[in-house]
Amino acid sequence: MMKKSLLTTGVMVLALGSAPAYAHISLLTSEAQVGASYRAVLVVGHGCGSEATTGVRVQIPEGFYNVKPMPKPGWEVETVTGPYESPFMNHGTELTVGVQEISWTGGALPDDFFDEFTFRGTFGENLEEGTTFYFPVIQTCGSTESAWIDQSGDDDVEFPAPAVTLNPGSGHHH
Repeated sequence: MMKKSLLTTGVMVLALGSAPAYAHISLLTSEAQVGASYRAVLVVGHGCGSEATTGVRVQIPEGFYNVKPMPKPGWEVETVTGPYESPFMNHGTELTVGVQEISWTGGALPDDFFDEFTFRGTFGENLEEGTTFYFPVIQTCGSTESAWIDQSGDDDVEFPAPAVTLNPGSGHHH
């Protein structure tokens, strides 16, 4: 049974690895529920040209609350906080300030490898179901940057922002 799982996983990895050459930073899970917690895993598939990735900075848009980044060995993680436009209720406590940006720096991810950068939070209950929610990312490779910030939804853009589709919530959040 374990061999089958490993084989299935291997096939999935090969399928993901066969993405077009213009691969980009994407989210491992591309769907989430309105009003529910979400573990965002940014997949960095390559450097900038042949340069190693030395920094990843993600903007946390309004509507994604109670954000916490996952530490990453070999990288320094920092957050920028600020006021929410609309307060968020978290287990009966009103939150008015939260994380607006996360950055991982100081590491080196060679162009020949991929890695993941993880954070979690909760989608607000007032977000519209069926919409696309974007997490703009700036990828730094030494003195070069790639801005994965296009939110047009066009499949042919060169630098699309990582995105998640918001599905109907279960009526309550955890």
